[in-house]
Amino acid sequence: MSVANLPEPWLRGMWSDVPAVQRAVVHALELACEDLDRWCAPLTDAELNARPGGVAPVAFHLRHIARSLDRLLTYAEGNELNSTQTWALSAEMDEGGKHSELFGELHEALQKASRRVRAFAPSEFEKPRLVGAKKIPTTLGGLLVHIADHTQRHVGQAITTAKIARSHKC
Repeated sequence: MSVANLPEPWLRGMWSDVPAVQRAVVHALELACEDLDRWCAPLTDAELNARPGGVAPVAFHLRHIARSLDRLLTYAEGNELNSTQTWALSAEMDEGGKHSELFGELHEALQKASRRVRAFAPSEFEKPRLVGAKKIPTTLGGLLVHIADHTQRHVGQAITTAKIARSHKC
């Protein structure tokens, strides 16, 4: 049975050993992977890099999802970004993304993020965390919820852009 015929990950009864907050985030990451593979993986390199109406290309969203997961989880772990993460942020809109590189980075990031999310102790969810150069305060739990929300937001944008790019035969 293909994943297109299965219920969404949160309805499959998986990860029952993982506490609810982390399980919800992991399910959101799994759904992101399945949706991006279904709607964006069939695109050509040209379609992945197309900017219909001037919007950000699918390639940007794939990179941004992968790299923002790493950044947000770095903050969740109580750390600051390193120079590699800062450089990666500045390169998210680079042109000429190749299908295999984009999806390789995405899949690796989603798998790694899932492991990192499951590693947190629920007793730490109210612990303070600081985000970004401005050190905006939040909590570990707030960051985890944002990771799911932010990822799904960009999945939706990527899928919409993919459908438009595909219809224009870029």
